[in-house]
Amino acid sequence: MFQAIVLGLFQGATYAMLAVGLVLVYKGAKVFNFAQGEFGTLAVYVTWCMLGYQHLPYWLAAVIGLSCAVALGMVMERLIVRPLMGRSRITLLVATVGVALAVIQTTLIVAEPKPQNLDVAVNGNPTVIGQVGILPQQWLLIGVLAAVGILLALFLRTDYGHAVTATSQDAFASRVVGISVPAVSRIIWGSAGLLGGLAGLLQAPITGSFYPGYLTITGLIPAFTAAVIGGMDSLAGAFVGGLAVGVVQSVGQYQLQLKAGIPGGSGLVVFAMLIIVLMVRPRGLLGKEVAA
Repeated sequence: MFQAIVLGLFQGATYAMLAVGLVLVYKGAKVFNFAQGEFGTLAVYVTWCMLGYQHLPYWLAAVIGLSCAVALGMVMERLIVRPLMGRSRITLLVATVGVALAVIQTTLIVAEPKPQNLDVAVNGNPTVIGQVGILPQQWLLIGVLAAVGILLALFLRTDYGHAVTATSQDAFASRVVGISVPAVSRIIWGSAGLLGGLAGLLQAPITGSFYPGYLTITGLIPAFTAAVIGGMDSLAGAFVGGLAVGVVQSVGQYQLQLKAGIPGGSGLVVFAMLIIVLMVRPRGLLGKEVAA
């Protein structure tokens, strides 16, 4: 059980980063971004290509991969989201689905559907905690999550951070006082791309392989569940929700396999958790409004 809890916390760190990106976009555009996972998948594929074909240093390949994820977020905001801002939420949601499908199809064509492997960013012996071996890559994942939390907290205290908060609450009033809503929107979508890219680059070496649609398939629903649990308008809640989902998923899978002999039941655990939260507390633990 202890092993399942520890491993769940590290898995939950990935969900938390994805969930923060989802909440940022929801606060700014009031839409669930189905392309959040593909920001991460794109960053992983670009980094893998830079390492395998261009033989670049790992840090430089990772920077290029993250830059591509940020660029995808900003291009998506400019060419798709902004022209559709006056439309219904359903229209925007479907548009994000279209982007996700387009990225998946592109990676299928360019990189083929077979699984690939991404090297770890940090090598070394695992740290043993209560008979659980924690890889250096997993410690890096937790460290980056902590850094993201600190940087977000500091950013929200700046003028740009106040502008993001104000725009999410009332875009019209923000324009009246001189805030550039398009600029804030670019910051939001670029940040979502960066968070998705970080989640992908840090998680792919741990899972051992990746493929087209990798982070959408493995991380999007748990991240959405994490965002709902924390509250779709709460960045702090996204962190808490991500870690909670990771632990519940890991413990649930452990129990299913141990007591019922059902392997690979983690998806069922996350789905059940999402339904329960939506029925009992749809605004989440730290949310102030009902997620939609």
